[in-house]
Amino acid sequence: QVQLVESGGGSVQAGGSLRLSCATSEGITSAYYMGWFRQVLGKEREGVAALDRDGRTSYGESVKGRFIISRDNTKNTVYLQMNSLKPEDTSMYYCAAVFWWVRYPLTPSTYNHWGQGTQVTVSS
Repeated sequence: QVQLVESGGGSVQAGGSLRLSCATSEGITSAYYMGWFRQVLGKEREGVAALDRDGRTSYGESVKGRFIISRDNTKNTVYLQMNSLKPEDTSMYYCAAVFWWVRYPLTPSTYNHWGQGTQVTVSS
């Protein structure tokens, strides 16, 4: 069973930065995609960023130019660097993995392994 554990969430003022981490029990190079998603209570889960095994990235429109997804294979960890944070970035953030190619790597339903989430709160 693949385990994903997120950390790094917290409270920050608008304009600030946070770095989320996702530690995996499996080698992340075996995952085809690693992704970050977010969800506010009562709303649909939203794709934030995805990274494929060849290093290609995808970003949601609302975070392009502000967030960066990366990985450290030696630590089996994927990161989400979040800069220029806005109050609307406030959400629970989830890490996810899928072990085969998918057409839409920012679509939550295409992932089959999920972490428990870490809360990010951005105050104005």
